[in-house]
Amino acid sequence: MAEPPPPGEGHAMEIPWSSTGHRETGATALVMASRFQLKTPWRAPAFLLHSLRLWRQARRAPGALGVSLRARPLRGTFWTLSAWTDREALYRYARTDPHGAVMRKIRPWTRDAQFRFWELPVIDLPRDRNAAAALWEEADRHLALPFSPRRAA
Repeated sequence: MAEPPPPGEGHAMEIPWSSTGHRETGATALVMASRFQLKTPWRAPAFLLHSLRLWRQARRAPGALGVSLRARPLRGTFWTLSAWTDREALYRYARTDPHGAVMRKIRPWTRDAQFRFWELPVIDLPRDRNAAAALWEEADRHLALPFSPRRAA
């Protein structure tokens, strides 16, 4: 798997971790990391615009705790990292438009899409942009692992 470079290196870009303010001390968060590889980088500008729309939607979604995006548009590779109060909040967001409609539209553009889930105490989520590096490192480790239904549950 291609590792995302640090922000500012090469042609990478990042929307840093942004907490939504829905924080419950002691609660467990569901963290989701995704990686999309486009069939062709020519779709990257449109994919990036859709990604920004969905980032805004996620920040306002009930149950969202935080969200971040990374991209290497010239390579057609995009990553997301988000945290949710529970799986139902994440699925509710995923079904709601514009997310639902965008996913149906971009599915044919992707060569590969990976999704990984794990739990983390809410108190351990990044509180600001600078604290997200460790969570991105964990996301990279999860995305590098082969898919396992046990880990996806």
